[in-house]
Amino acid sequence: MKQSFTYADSGVDIEKANALIPEIKRLAKTTNRPGVMGDIGGFGGLFSLNTNHFERPVLVSSTDGVGTKLRIAFMMDKHDTIGIDLVAMSVNDIVVQGAKPLFFLDYISSGHLKPSVIVDIIKGIAVGCREADCALIGGETAEMPDFFQKDEYDVCGFSVGIVDNAKIIDGSGISVGHQLIGIASSGLHSNGFSLARKICFEALGHTIDSYLPELNQPLGECLLTPTRIYSEMLQPLIRDFKIGGLAHITGGGLIDNVARILPKSCKAVIKQSSWDMPPIFSLLKDAGNVSDLEMLRTFNNGIGMVIVVPGSQANEILERLKAMQEKAWIIGDIQAASEHEAQTIFV
Repeated sequence: MKQSFTYADSGVDIEKANALIPEIKRLAKTTNRPGVMGDIGGFGGLFSLNTNHFERPVLVSSTDGVGTKLRIAFMMDKHDTIGIDLVAMSVNDIVVQGAKPLFFLDYISSGHLKPSVIVDIIKGIAVGCREADCALIGGETAEMPDFFQKDEYDVCGFSVGIVDNAKIIDGSGISVGHQLIGIASSGLHSNGFSLARKICFEALGHTIDSYLPELNQPLGECLLTPTRIYSEMLQPLIRDFKIGGLAHITGGGLIDNVARILPKSCKAVIKQSSWDMPPIFSLLKDAGNVSDLEMLRTFNNGIGMVIVVPGSQANEILERLKAMQEKAWIIGDIQAASEHEAQTIFV
């Protein structure tokens, strides 16, 4: 007789995945907001779009992952903050266009589905969604044996928001004389981890448990600090002030991300000494002998979001941010750019 195989024999346990659904539904419900229809578990997530307050509503979407920051989570066997990073990396990219996040979906793939790890990831996603005031309305978990190393996984996130066409922020309103306000990051966020890991674990020989006095905490805890979610904090500023442009400082750092919102006739002149750089960046720069240019295009260096505003409003916005307990600084201004000149200059 030929041997009878099942899907479980190949490493995929459908029953184990199905057993997670009640807990996922419970966590998703903690993120509910007006517009959510139904529960997790259907073929698609349903969201009723209320456009009564919009003349010409435009949907804004983004997708992203967490990159090799996942390696730190694997090393620490700590998975309840990665979901916050996942939400942050997507919703921060739609808020810079003036959008209000509405809903979020996730995709988690692993070699062998470990229920406690999946639940921890989704707990973090739920925390991030509540911070961003968007609803988790759907997702997918995939068990892919022999595709990942043992106890490894990957995550992707997808966010959708809404903005009125007349209020889209695309940088076209930026002009000479505008000033740049930088809002503090919480650390590395979710970029530059391949270089950070090489310096910390190969060059310095540290472990995730190494306590570093300059960081005032173990290295692993510092590296795993969740990415800031800026969407709710930015909404009142978008409502009350004339924002010329917003830049989420992700891969490419201040060099690439500020330049991508500037009109061709403008350049941003940024004063490097104008903000407080968290110790982790100094450690990486010194230990890795990393050049200023490499630091500025790899890491956020302590600035997670940049707002470009008319000079007449800069101080008032700065005061508003400080009243919100945000660390923020005027870090530069917009000047005229000549042809072929770099659009981001550091002084």
